[in-house]
Amino acid sequence: MAKATKKKSTVKVPKAKPLKAKPLKAKTVKAKPVHLPVPPDMPVAKGRVRRAVLLAEAKHLKPLELPQEGDAAVLDRLWTTIEARRLSGDAATSHSARLIARGTPKVAQKLGEEAVELVIEAVGRNREATIAESADVLYHLMVLLVDAGISSSEVWAELRRREGISGIVEKASRPRPKALMAIAQTSKLP
Repeated sequence: MAKATKKKSTVKVPKAKPLKAKPLKAKTVKAKPVHLPVPPDMPVAKGRVRRAVLLAEAKHLKPLELPQEGDAAVLDRLWTTIEARRLSGDAATSHSARLIARGTPKVAQKLGEEAVELVIEAVGRNREATIAESADVLYHLMVLLVDAGISSSEVWAELRRREGISGIVEKASRPRPKALMAIAQTSKLP
């Protein structure tokens, strides 16, 4: 039997060079300063931002003053005026009478418009406009309630009933309107 001989390959394969591991260098990331919106009346000086934030918090997070006993009486007087305009007001001279004469859908639409304006001003942090729009919302809410035949004492009684109850607990105790759920085809309504 003949012995098989191996032929040497004529193709030259280059020798692989050993890999040298390069040392990894940690990249240092320089933090960029964060520029938060700062109210224009907040005193900010270099290196004193923390103190300025504390001053702003003290100013804006202090408890609000409770309204005086007579302050809320203006709502009852306004309610009485709107009710009087509903009964015998002239639509040519009274905004309340004109609004009620146009019907509940128009009254509700106007309340919605005023509420949207209030939200826009509040988000824009326009204090004076937020106060003015809040007054508009309260007025148009009262017009809607007067139009619906609801008295102020009914609303105040409901507020007294809810006083001291967690908003989450109170909301969970309300029955969900089945008709609304059927129309919306969801149970995800608040």
